[in-house]
Amino acid sequence: MNHSAKKILVVDDASFMRVVLKDIIKGNGLASEIIEAVDGVEGVKAYQTQKPDLVTMDVNMPRADGIQALRAIMKIDPAAKVIMVTSVEQKQIVQDAMKLGARDYIVKPFDRGNVGLVLNKVLRQR
Repeated sequence: MNHSAKKILVVDDASFMRVVLKDIIKGNGLASEIIEAVDGVEGVKAYQTQKPDLVTMDVNMPRADGIQALRAIMKIDPAAKVIMVTSVEQKQIVQDAMKLGARDYIVKPFDRGNVGLVLNKVLRQR
């Protein structure tokens, strides 16, 4: 599979987190294009217009949180590949997200190796 032609949407209200994720994505050669959105509302709009191959979705954001945005994206595209980005204590939210269709999750602070593995694994899923 050619990851280099992939498009990944990074949705996070913290610019620092977007930078770190972009760095990991680029470092693993996972995408040719990285799109950014600063909250769930923008994330859903970007999903509709850009049709990314993968989305990393922060859980806690203003306007629309990650769960609301995940719900909206799954309505648009039930096959969407969304990975939730969460902090350790948000286990229940992650379980809810998985029931709604999220494919996996990554935990802050990021373990770069693990994040690369999870992104890679989800990109390969059908």
